[in-house]
Amino acid sequence: MVGTKRRTTGRISGENVVIEVAWMYYHEGLNQKEIADRLGISRATVVNYLQEARERGFIRITLASSAFTTHRAAVELCEKFGLTSAYVVPDEGADVETAFYRVVRGAAEWLPELLEAGDRLGVAWGRTIYELAEISEETRIDDLTVLQLVGSMATPYGFTAEACSTRLAQRLGARCFNLHAPAVLTNAGLAAALRAEPIIHDQLERLETCNKFLFSVGTCLPDSHVVGSGVATVEDLEWYIGQGATAVLCGRFIDAEGRGIPGPLDERMIGIPLEKLVGLDQGILVTPGTDKVEATLAAIRGGYVSHMVTSLGVAQELLEKG
Repeated sequence: MVGTKRRTTGRISGENVVIEVAWMYYHEGLNQKEIADRLGISRATVVNYLQEARERGFIRITLASSAFTTHRAAVELCEKFGLTSAYVVPDEGADVETAFYRVVRGAAEWLPELLEAGDRLGVAWGRTIYELAEISEETRIDDLTVLQLVGSMATPYGFTAEACSTRLAQRLGARCFNLHAPAVLTNAGLAAALRAEPIIHDQLERLETCNKFLFSVGTCLPDSHVVGSGVATVEDLEWYIGQGATAVLCGRFIDAEGRGIPGPLDERMIGIPLEKLVGLDQGILVTPGTDKVEATLAAIRGGYVSHMVTSLGVAQELLEKG
């Protein structure tokens, strides 16, 4: 510590020296050379210890959310689209994957601030939500419940729908209620019978108690996740596009104004109805890429969004096209 005599790592155990270096660097404001001199080690070793501290989760580095929610583009999004709040991360010079993870990390850091004791958070599915759950820091929000809003399905990304809700609940110290049924059945009669089963019936009723909703809206492009996951076939997608489909929200198709499009999938689906996701306390939309601009506009127009996390590039396109 400040004022102590120089020491060597021989007197500090392996894990303790990592913590010691992190403490001196982040809490006492010593630079790498000063730490190296204090501990009798090289500057390169200090760098390695700091990296190890980050990798082992000893260090949590966050930026104040106000840096992103008061950004000019965030304010303009709220003013133009009537949002309660928006969180905009920089993406200048970033490639698609880098921008994706910046938005996901921003959402993971902001989400705990949006939640309160007693909340019932409905969670959609997809790569964005799964990666958000994976990257979230562990925290605890009293009496928080996480609800899986759509049944299970295959996925090209190597995780299941229930993994999104389960992992996020673990990170937030919340109770988790998953939906133990397929997202889509082969025929309407089978789906109706399954919805009538007492266990599934109770689970579906529980979904309608959610007061906040975390999601990323899907596109109607040929490589849409709704096709890759097996919820819809290419023929289904083409049919819905012919009816004006612009986006996919919790496995349901919506048009450019955010209105649900009744179709052949609805009677075969197991999940929360779209109308139950409008008018909640919060609809938290995470949009990581410009490929989802039109879909995002549809979700906003439909009244599903009160809070939004996105990148500057996406925000600018939304403002231009909205």
